[in-house]
Amino acid sequence: MRFTPAQYDTLERAIVDRRRVALLRRGTEYLVVPARLYQSAGREVIDARHPTTGETMTFALDELEGMEVVGG
Repeated sequence: MRFTPAQYDTLERAIVDRRRVALLRRGTEYLVVPARLYQSAGREVIDARHPTTGETMTFALDELEGMEVVGG
């Protein structure tokens, strides 16, 4: 998935507001709270936490198939 400027804005707003996002990677949907967006080894990466377990998860943007902010 290639992120559009609007999708970057949506993701950045979700980080600031600590809103949950649904990320689709390799056919699996992850419901997480994104903490930061940064570059690592030339790739854009999201660090996120699982809202129930608190587990830290890392997602490379170029591996995602979809993203949606959850809730109103």
